Amino acid sequence: MTISAPIAEGAGAPEPVPEAESLRVASWPNAVTGLRIVMVPVLVGSFFIGGAVGLWLGFAVFAAAALSDYFDGWLARRLDQHSLLGRILDPIADKLLVAAALVMLATNGRAAVIAVVAILLREFLISGLREALAGKVALPVQPLAKWKTAAQMVAIALLLLAPAVAPWLPEAAGAGLASAGEGLLWLAVVLTWASAIGYVRASVRGLRESGAKRED
Repeated sequence: MTISAPIAEGAGAPEPVPEAESLRVASWPNAVTGLRIVMVPVLVGSFFIGGAVGLWLGFAVFAAAALSDYFDGWLARRLDQHSLLGRILDPIADKLLVAAALVMLATNGRAAVIAVVAILLREFLISGLREALAGKVALPVQPLAKWKTAAQMVAIALLLLAPAVAPWLPEAAGAGLASAGEGLLWLAVVLTWASAIGYVRASVRGLRESGAKRED
């Protein structure tokens, strides 16, 4: 007996998860994913620590959490430890990490508020769309979604890193690093909404095809 896993962003049709594996909670991949969730409040807390310590802590925590996203997937494949819980928690951990970082950067004036709001609104839209279409339409992979995720992660890393390394860099270099982060964040906004349009179109097309099959 198998249980279909939920569709995470950037995924196509869900792969079946063996029932025994779907019930697995304690596994190394799930532990890494759980650690990434625990890192979120630490990241938020780093913004309330003054000076270089807070700046470097924020960057280090975000970088470690971002790397753990790759590591838990690698462990799941390497150890063949796939679970329904892991498939649910992984995208949640990613969205919590990105949302927390963006909100805190915007609150501290290090990221454009409009860009952050645009990205978060898109995430709410697509999450709601997936929830509404669960079990009805399998949204196809949107290549732009991978590019927007990469742009977001690099942009956040640069915005966190820029003020930390600024004392050791020429003023122009430090400003250039922050500007690169801002530019990538706006690029992420464009890619975010371009991929959202793709998902909406795929949803409409899938619903039409599903309706046509029922009529047949």
